[in-house]
Amino acid sequence: MRGVTFVLLLALVVAPIAGAADPVTQTFAAPIDRAWTTTETVLKHLGWDIEKADRTIGWITTESRRLEGDDYGVYAKGTRHRLRIHVKAVDEARTSVSVERIMFKRERILWMDKDEPVAASDQSVEKELLAAIGKSL
Repeated sequence: MRGVTFVLLLALVVAPIAGAADPVTQTFAAPIDRAWTTTETVLKHLGWDIEKADRTIGWITTESRRLEGDDYGVYAKGTRHRLRIHVKAVDEARTSVSVERIMFKRERILWMDKDEPVAASDQSVEKELLAAIGKSL
């Protein structure tokens, strides 16, 4: 009986980890400076506001966007997502761009946000962003 209980507990712990999607990555035939500039431009064109960008380490994080739910200023409840992009030089002529989408449920009461991670069901947003970057390069 202990063995069955242990296996069930292990499955409950590992299941959320297994549900997390890996970042979607694509390598482009462009130098890192051009890929970085194009990535920022495409994000802005698609309506993603950039929260943080650090070119020295190659990370861009977007502001979160509402997928569903309500937002009344002091009160909000719904699902949101943000993107984390990693731009890395493969060599002088090629650059790798990875996109990870972070989804979470948010509840805000009187300016206090409570965020709870949620597993993304697909990777269409990440793939669409990479396709747009590829077209723009």
